[in-house]
Amino acid sequence: MHMSEEQRVAAYFDLDGTLLNASSEKTLTGVLAKRRPWRIPHATVAWTLGTVFGLLTGKSPYDALRNRGHLSLASWSILERYSDEIAPALLEPKVSQQAWRKIAWHREQGHRLVLVTATVAPMAEAMGRILGMDEVYGCGPSNRVGILSGSERSWSVPRRKGKVPVVELDAMENGHDLSKCYGYGNTLADSWFMRMCGHAIAVNPEPSLRTFAEQNKWEIVEWP
Repeated sequence: MHMSEEQRVAAYFDLDGTLLNASSEKTLTGVLAKRRPWRIPHATVAWTLGTVFGLLTGKSPYDALRNRGHLSLASWSILERYSDEIAPALLEPKVSQQAWRKIAWHREQGHRLVLVTATVAPMAEAMGRILGMDEVYGCGPSNRVGILSGSERSWSVPRRKGKVPVVELDAMENGHDLSKCYGYGNTLADSWFMRMCGHAIAVNPEPSLRTFAEQNKWEIVEWP
């Protein structure tokens, strides 16, 4: 079946700092701590141990610091329930009007909307529903049952270079021409998937991404 030019295009979005003026996973963690205060010392120790272990086993500081110790002993069902509550109540108001307008523009063009984020999967999916995404890729295993240990072993982790195979596979499975696709991000870590897209847009970029974007003549936008 012939695919139109519009159907060959996807817009790939990072979440935190790009579409959302907040940290979705930190917000989730804060609600967990508030409702279950006993988690605070446990989560602090688990995150610290996870960071040290990650560094000792060769992970980059960036990845080691982003371990999931702060979510250990939480169940996937609790994360899903809290995420469904938090997304509309606390996070939807922090999506900028410029982000909403850009999403609407892509819909009008017939483009497919894809969220690719390092946020834990239940929160990513809850925000994906709010934003009207066609597909959501967050961090987590394919089978989300039971209790989190804090480890990301066997997880899909679309973070830094980890977003690249996710975007490549999505584009291949959906017949997208990446040279015609759009990539939106706010950090240098996002640049790995953004540079695969023919239209890379740096949103409220951190200094390192701003410099990289200027060097590569990418579009730079400010979404207050």
